[in-house]
Amino acid sequence: MIAKQEVKELEKSQVELIVTLEQKALQDEYNKVLNKYMKSVQIPGFRKGKAPKNVIENKIGEGMKEESVYSLIDTAVQKAIEDVDKKYRPLPYSTPNLQNEEAITPEIDKDLTFSVIYDIFPQFEVPEYKGLTVEVEKVVVGEEEVTAEIDKIREQNAMVIEKDGPVASKDIITVDYVELDENKEEVAGTSRKDFVFTVDSGSNFYRIDSDVIGMKKGDEKLITKTYAEDHDIPEYVGKTITLNVKLNQVKVKEVPELDDEFAQDVSEEYKTVKDLVDGTKEKLTKSVESHLKESKLNGLVEALLEKTTIEVPSSMIQAEVDSSWRRFVSQSGMTEEQVLSYLSFSGQTKEDFTLGWVEPAEKTLKGQLLIEKIKEKENFEVTEEELNEQVELQLKEIQDEKTKEYYKEMIKDDIQTKKASEFLLENNTFNESKEIGYSEFMQGHQH
Repeated sequence: MIAKQEVKELEKSQVELIVTLEQKALQDEYNKVLNKYMKSVQIPGFRKGKAPKNVIENKIGEGMKEESVYSLIDTAVQKAIEDVDKKYRPLPYSTPNLQNEEAITPEIDKDLTFSVIYDIFPQFEVPEYKGLTVEVEKVVVGEEEVTAEIDKIREQNAMVIEKDGPVASKDIITVDYVELDENKEEVAGTSRKDFVFTVDSGSNFYRIDSDVIGMKKGDEKLITKTYAEDHDIPEYVGKTITLNVKLNQVKVKEVPELDDEFAQDVSEEYKTVKDLVDGTKEKLTKSVESHLKESKLNGLVEALLEKTTIEVPSSMIQAEVDSSWRRFVSQSGMTEEQVLSYLSFSGQTKEDFTLGWVEPAEKTLKGQLLIEKIKEKENFEVTEEELNEQVELQLKEIQDEKTKEYYKEMIKDDIQTKKASEFLLENNTFNESKEIGYSEFMQGHQH
C-alpha cells in the first residue's frame, strides 16, 4: 500500500509525515468502492444492484474516486504512524492535519504523495543536573508573623454575642432590605430578608457598610446611594438608588484575651503564653520546610531550563490550559454554563479569560518534561513494599482490580517523581542568599 514514507522535523515539536501511496493500492481501493455501489446504488431504468459498471462510473465515477482516495489516505496515515519511530508518534490530543488538501486530485492511475502535520512529544537533551549551586531565599519567622498567627487562633476561638448598642465597624448585623422606586414603591425582585454580613467587610451587594454605622436594633432607614463609573456591577454604574433597610440584630465578636488560660484552651501542651508563642513559632517554621523544598526544586529547575531548549507543542499547552479551566469551574461551585454566562456578562469569553494561563502552563510543562527526562535517565527503582504501602493507603476504598491496576501505575509514577525531587535536592547545593520574612515567602508560594 505505502510505497514510501519519511518524517521531517519542524519547529515547536511538530513533524511532517510524508507518504506515497502505490497506484495499485489506489486502484484496489477504488474497485472496493465501485463494488459496494454496484450492489447498493439505485439507477433509474435498472433494478437495484443491476446497473452495469460503466453506467455507474459515468454517473458517480468522480465521487467514488474521491471516496476511495480519502479512505485510503486515512488508512495509510494510521499505518504509517504505527511504523514510524516511537518518538515521532503523535500526542494523544494532536490530530494529524492533512496538508494542501486542495491539491489532492482523485486520480487512481498513478502513485499519490501527500503529507500530514502533527505534534509530538518534545525531544531535547537534559543538561547536567548534579553538582550545581542555586541561590535560594532564607526564610525568617519573626515576632510579627507569630503574633499574626496567634491573632488568627484568637479570632477562630472568638465568641459571637448580641449587642445592645449602635452598629460599629466589624459588628455582625442582620438586616432586611428592598429597593424603592421614585414613588417609594418596592422594586420587584430586590427584597431580601435576614441578610447577615460583617460591617466593613464589603461582603454586601449594595456596599452599605458606612450607611448602617450608628443604627440600632429595630431601626429602619432610607439610604440613597449613587454608584461610581467604575462600580463592579455593570447595571449599577452611575445609577442612584434608594434602599429601605431595617436592622434586625447586632452581634459583636468577642475575641479572647491572650493569657495563660487561653494558651491552655488552645492545647494541653501549653501552660503559659510563652509556651503558645514558642509552639506557634515552631509550627510556622515547620510549615516553611515543605515549601522551602518546593522553592529549592523550582529554583533548580529554572536554572536547568536556562541551559536547554524545550519546544512545547501548542496542543500540549492547550490541554494543560483546558485542565486548569476544568479545575477552575469545579472550584467555582458553578456549572460551566454559569461560568461562561458570568464571563459573557462582564464582556469576556473563555479564551479571553484563559489567555493569561498560557505562559504559566508552558512553564509548568517544561518543568514537568525536564523531571520526566531525569526520571528516565536515573530509572529510580520502586520496590514492591513501597508501592504496596501507597496502594493500600490510597486505594483501600477501591475494590475493582482493573481500576486498582490503572491507579497503581499512576502511584508508581508519583513515587518516582518524589524520588527524583529528593535526588535533585540531595545532589545539588543551595545557598541561602536573600533573607525574607515568613509572610512574604508564603504569599509568593500560594497556589
